[in-house]
Amino acid sequence: MTYQEKAKDLYNMINTGKLMDAFDKYYHDDVVMVEATGDKREGKSTNRQYEEKFLSSIKEFHGAGVGAITSNEEDKTTSVESWMEVTFQDGNRTKLEQVAVQQWDDEQIKHERFYYNPGN
Repeated sequence: MTYQEKAKDLYNMINTGKLMDAFDKYYHDDVVMVEATGDKREGKSTNRQYEEKFLSSIKEFHGAGVGAITSNEEDKTTSVESWMEVTFQDGNRTKLEQVAVQQWDDEQIKHERFYYNPGN
């Protein structure tokens, strides 16, 4: 599979409710994830806790999609523009939009940086 095909599969899994399965399959044990704010999380265990906390904050999932996926196969880099619409436990319904830039180490993502409007 190309890196672009891997990214498509990753987001297909996420968008069909299999976020943690996608995380287990496609994220490296030493993954570093960087938020738009610059906050950095290191290691699969730390990032797993973050993802589980995010999922538990969601009351209802309304849909998700991908606007674009690009890749530089030579550099093992993909970029994905995506969106997700959810209602959080507090009743706030919102559409989350972001771009993720992923650096792959063979079969798994070793570094991912997110670009989005972090709001207030």
